Parts: sequence; C-alpha cells; structure tokens
Amino acid sequence: MLLCLDIGNTQIHGGVFDGGVLRCQFRKSTQPLGSTDELGVFFVSVLRANDVDPASIDHVAICSVVPAALHPIRGASKQYFRCEPFVLQAGVKTGLKVRYRNPLEVGADRIAGAIAGTQLHPERNLIVVDCGTATTFDVVTAAGDYLGGVILPGVGVSAETLASRTAKLPRVEIARPETVLGRTTVESIQSGLYHGHVGAIRHVVAGLSAEVFEGQRPHVIGTGGFARMLEGEGLFDEVVPELVLLGIRRAAELNA
Repeated sequence: MLLCLDIGNTQIHGGVFDGGVLRCQFRKSTQPLGSTDELGVFFVSVLRANDVDPASIDHVAICSVVPAALHPIRGASKQYFRCEPFVLQAGVKTGLKVRYRNPLEVGADRIAGAIAGTQLHPERNLIVVDCGTATTFDVVTAAGDYLGGVILPGVGVSAETLASRTAKLPRVEIARPETVLGRTTVESIQSGLYHGHVGAIRHVVAGLSAEVFEGQRPHVIGTGGFARMLEGEGLFDEVVPELVLLGIRRAAELNA
C-alpha cells in the first residue's frame, strides 16, 4: 500500500491507497510538527485506528510546501515503514509541461492538484481552485500545459489577519452566513469573509477564462479545506477534497 502525505502550512493531509482505492484519510496540524519518532508513532496509530496494518505500507510519497518538515517525515518513513519516500519536487516526472517562467517556484501541492486534474479529465481545459491556507488557482490546458495561476489569502488567513491587526474585531467561526447583511460584528465579519471569497473566486475564474481560454469556461475543480463550504455557490463544476492526494499517487506511479 501507498501512504501519501500532503504537508501544508496548516495541516498534514494523509491518505492510504490500495492500488487505485483510497482506503482512508486523516489530518494532523502541521504546527507543532514533532520529531521523527513523534510523527512515526502518530502515523502508526492513525493507520491502526483506520483499520490499516502499518506493516502493509510499502511505499510513502510526499508533497510538501514546508521545507523544514521533510527531514523528520523522511526519517519517520525510513524508521517506521522501512522505505525511502518519494518526494514530489522539481525534476521528477509529472506528465505536465510546466510553462511557469521559473518552474522551481511552483508549489508542489499546486503541481499535484494539476496532475490529478488532468488524470481525472484528460484533454480538457482546467482551472483547479485549492481553498486552503492560501486560495490558489492553477490553469492547465487540454494539451497538458501548466500555465500558472493566481494566489490570494485564504479564508482562514483573512480571518486571522482581521483579528490580529485590529483592536476591536474578534476572531470568528468561519461559516456560511444565512444572510449577506450582518446585524452584529461577528455576522458582518462572517459575511465579508464568505461572500468576499465567493466574489473573488468568481471574478478570477471569469478573468482566467476570458484571458486564457477566449471566453470559454474550462472545467473548474474545487479542493482544499474550505471548498465544501463554498460548494453551493456554483463556483465549481465538482469538488474533489482528495485531489492533491490523487496527484501525489499519480506522480509516485510515474516515477516508480
């Protein structure tokens, strides 16, 4: 079996694949990350809790946007799963033609999402919208060209910035408001976070469609922790929460 780990700035999203079947998923806060042994014990425990025998893991694949996390997670892979992990990074096979001016700048999670998108929808123009710590938009053509995209602060980052950079605005639960009009400060912030993000995504997708695809809307895939919250707004053609994990698995296959 293959253990895939998407290491983000906020969370580690893990999943176990048995062939093409995703057996289980789990999440862990990235901070505090923990030592090699702490990570190894966590992985073993969470696998057992999901009825997966840790001894059945024979491959580990990693996608990380946190460089400091690679050393302890690589160590945990070697010590607890007896294998050198595959790391999705510049220079590995992806099946994409990366047209970024500097391919080394592209986040591994963005590439993983694009890989999975092209695997799910070959020969289709795509925009992948990942609603996580940052909200990223990645444009992939039907020919498999990764062109680039857009990055904006995520819903959680926006909420935290409001609370930390103002004297009187509180931290709020991030939720879909019942109305656009807020009648309390909390409701007003929730409405701004939610509807502001909806408007931003709609505007960016429309702009990319006009600029790159001559006004023809591509297939739009939503993923990331906040995508489900936004699902009812008609922003996405589909929501695939495990998209990055699927891309890591595909990259590991290509480089086996």
